[in-house]
Amino acid sequence: MSSKADLIVGLQWGDEGKGKIVDHMAQTHDYVCRFAGGHNAGHTIVIGDKKYALHLIPSGVLNASAKNIVGNGVVLSPVDFIKEMEQFDNLEGRLFLSDKAHVLLPYHAQIDQARERMKGDKAIGTTGKGIGPAYGDKIARIGHRLGELLNPEKLTAKIVAYFAMNKPVFDAMGVEAPDEAALLAELQGYKEALGSFICDTTQMMWEIMDEDKKILLEGAQGTMLDIDHGTYPYVTSSTTVSAGACSGLGINPKDIGKVTGIAKAYCTRVGNGPFPSEDFGEEGDTLRKNGHEFGTTTGRPRRCGWFDAVAMRHAVRVNGVDQVALMKLDVLDGFDEVKVCVAYEVDGKEINYVPYDLEDAMPIYQSFPGWEKTEGVRVFDDLPDTAKSYIEALEEMIGTKMGIISTSPEREDTIIR
Repeated sequence: MSSKADLIVGLQWGDEGKGKIVDHMAQTHDYVCRFAGGHNAGHTIVIGDKKYALHLIPSGVLNASAKNIVGNGVVLSPVDFIKEMEQFDNLEGRLFLSDKAHVLLPYHAQIDQARERMKGDKAIGTTGKGIGPAYGDKIARIGHRLGELLNPEKLTAKIVAYFAMNKPVFDAMGVEAPDEAALLAELQGYKEALGSFICDTTQMMWEIMDEDKKILLEGAQGTMLDIDHGTYPYVTSSTTVSAGACSGLGINPKDIGKVTGIAKAYCTRVGNGPFPSEDFGEEGDTLRKNGHEFGTTTGRPRRCGWFDAVAMRHAVRVNGVDQVALMKLDVLDGFDEVKVCVAYEVDGKEINYVPYDLEDAMPIYQSFPGWEKTEGVRVFDDLPDTAKSYIEALEEMIGTKMGIISTSPEREDTIIR
């Protein structure tokens, strides 16, 4: 009998707190598999007095019995991955990297930053990590895959030829061609550090599913940053929705089991682009301060605002969500009232769906009475009545149960319903 893989997906603009829930669910799963994204994303996980910031390694690494797979849908920066590996011991036999995942090299970051500079005030607001150029090379069929690291001499020759062919373009952008000898030494170092982890993870996925192993799938960012279904062009360069797990790991839609969507009890966004429920005043500042809303990867302050039920319904439907994990409920502690965006006004008309372009969408709010304290609560019935009413109202608006509620960064401060 083949198992089905449970899936965790972000439902907002990323940074929803997926790491804590993946860590929580990883305790009962045999494998945790990353299917998309790069090191522009980050999970912060707090266990006791220790904080872990993960960018590429699946969150299952914090469960000693779980094994971790990085799928072909990921773009992997070897230098950053190797640095991240240094946090952990004994990864042999617990970590597997797809030989078909694409390699992100330092020149991709140079290209990314040069393009942002050239756009001026039209810049997307990327992290500058090179994610877009790496995915662009993949789609243009000029990228390089992890399996090629096993032959550094051949890969060096390909990259040198690529720069020679595109010299006028790179000169205009201010992107320097790598020194051939230095590049070869760099790639040889990557082979030495990562070679033993590189394998055919597609075959591995099929085998462990046939063995009826418990599998958890995780992506990066959130639905509203999806290349197709997000606020284009202010999106990431990968498929962040649940369907991306299929192409990003080599499994089929029938292999997907329970889908858990992750959402904050409010909203945040990093970078440019439309954000209808953003609060530019004192309440937005309070959300940022109380929620410690600064990027795990970049340190940039996040834009903060109120829960957007319209965007959430959109995300729930796109992903086929079975339950939502509501994160950071405690950040709303102490507010006199809590607002929810229940519709948009676009061109003078009220709509209750996500339009083609959110740029001019104005939020229509419904207010709810606030509460004093939810921090650390671990039983739903112990929450303040107004907090319970808020959660139940959100469930009705988005049509899905809040099956998990987080009331602090601590692993144990989690309500399961």
